Amino acid sequence: MTGTAHQEQHNTERIGWLRAAVLGANDGVVSVSSIVVGVAAAAGTTPGTILLAGVAALVAGATSMAAGEYVSVQSQADTEHANLAKEARELREQPEAELQELTDIYVARGVEPGLARQVAQQLTAADALGTHAREELGITEQLRARPFQAALASAVSFIVGGIVPVIAAVLLPHSAVGVGVTVVTLLALLVLGALAAYAGGASLWKGALRVTLWGAAAMALSALVGSLFGVQA
Repeated sequence: MTGTAHQEQHNTERIGWLRAAVLGANDGVVSVSSIVVGVAAAAGTTPGTILLAGVAALVAGATSMAAGEYVSVQSQADTEHANLAKEARELREQPEAELQELTDIYVARGVEPGLARQVAQQLTAADALGTHAREELGITEQLRARPFQAALASAVSFIVGGIVPVIAAVLLPHSAVGVGVTVVTLLALLVLGALAAYAGGASLWKGALRVTLWGAAAMALSALVGSLFGVQA
């Protein structure tokens, strides 16, 4: 009788794009809704004016998010590449010292010294750089920095999130834009938080409440600043 293979699915490979997507969508919903409400509150505005302001905010925000995310993640990728190059050089020049360093890592984790030495030797023979990258530097293929992926996820998610208040503002009666867009934004944040939690394998309610509360706090702070400076929003 043969046993079935035990396979586990984890969500670590999603961390890079999921973080960028949640950040982009959350920023899109909150920032674009603030702009839309502010424009809609001005005298003489039309649905066309609101739509134009919303589209401009979407384009500017998505471009800014993509550029910022790319620069940030590329800096992380550059650091990873530099560390890997340094580790590769040390493996060529000091193989015995690197082998002992790997052995010490396993001993510190509770492996018996003799066995730790054997494990270190076998893993070094199979993939020395990959093993040291994982065990010494904490760099794995699943968690490697991917600048283009992060930038694309930020831009697309910003547009997806930001287009919600734009559509709501255009469809709602002018007198109801302020309250209506606020309600729609909070509902969108609830859905966003739940989806992010689901994709990451976390609690739906905790994820939904976390994103909604922080989004609401950001909107409230924006409204407070606006009122202090006499800006109608």
